Amino acid sequence: MRRFLIAGNWKMNLDRQAAVGLARAVVRGATSIQAVDLAVCPPFCYLEAVGGELHDSAVALGAQNMFHQPQGAFTGEISPLMLRDLGCRFVILGHSERRHVLGESDELINKKVHAASATGLTPIVCLGELLSEREAGKTLEAVRQQFAKSLAGLSAEDMCKTVLAYEPVWAIGTGKVASPDQAEEVHLALRKIIAERYNAQVAEAVRILYGGSVTPENAGKLLQQPDIDGALVGGASLKAEQFLSIAAAAR
Repeated sequence: MRRFLIAGNWKMNLDRQAAVGLARAVVRGATSIQAVDLAVCPPFCYLEAVGGELHDSAVALGAQNMFHQPQGAFTGEISPLMLRDLGCRFVILGHSERRHVLGESDELINKKVHAASATGLTPIVCLGELLSEREAGKTLEAVRQQFAKSLAGLSAEDMCKTVLAYEPVWAIGTGKVASPDQAEEVHLALRKIIAERYNAQVAEAVRILYGGSVTPENAGKLLQQPDIDGALVGGASLKAEQFLSIAAAAR
C-alpha cells in the first residue's frame, strides 16, 4: 500500500525568520496527522535553519534542486553530498520552472536523478505538459517522452525509491487546476508506462504526486483518485494551516 506524501515547495520565498517560523508551525501541526509523509523544501540558504526545526520530527527536509556532480569547480552549484550533509531526504528535480524558465533538458535532469539516487536522496521528478500540448491532445505523448528521457537507465530498485510529480505547466501558479479526472488519467498512464518499462510490482510501488495550484479546497477530490498518492504543493505550502489542511485531506 502506497503511503501519501505531501511535499511543500517554498520556491524563492520567505526570509530566514519566516522560514524558521513556518517550519516550526508545520512540525507542531504534524503531530495530529497520521499515516501521511510530510516534507518541506525551502531555499538552499535556509536548509540548515529549517532542518534544525525539523530535527526529530515527522517532517522531512527536501531541497528544490541540485547539481549532478559530488564536488568540483562548479561555481554556484550545490551537490547531492552537501544536501545529505544538511539532512535532506528529498530533492525536487525537473520542475517546470527549471525546464521552461531556466532551460534544463531531460538529459541534464536524468544525470541529476542518477546522482541523487546514488547518494541516497529520494528524487521527486516533475513531469507535465504545456498548455499548447494539452490543447493539441498531446499530453500523454509529452509526459511519456519526459519520463523516457528524464528517468533513462534507472534500475528497478532505484525506480521504486523515486517519486514522480505530475505538474501540468498550465496549472502551476495560475490558479487553474486539472480536474480530478484529468489528473487521474495522467497518473494512471504514468503507472502503465512504469509497468511497461519494469513490471506491475514496480508500478504499484512508485508514488505519483499531483502538483499545480493545489489548495485545501481542491485537495480532497484530487487525493481521492486511486493513482494520486499525494501532492507537491507550491503557494499553499507557505501557510502552515493551508499545508496542514492539504495533509489532513490526504489522511
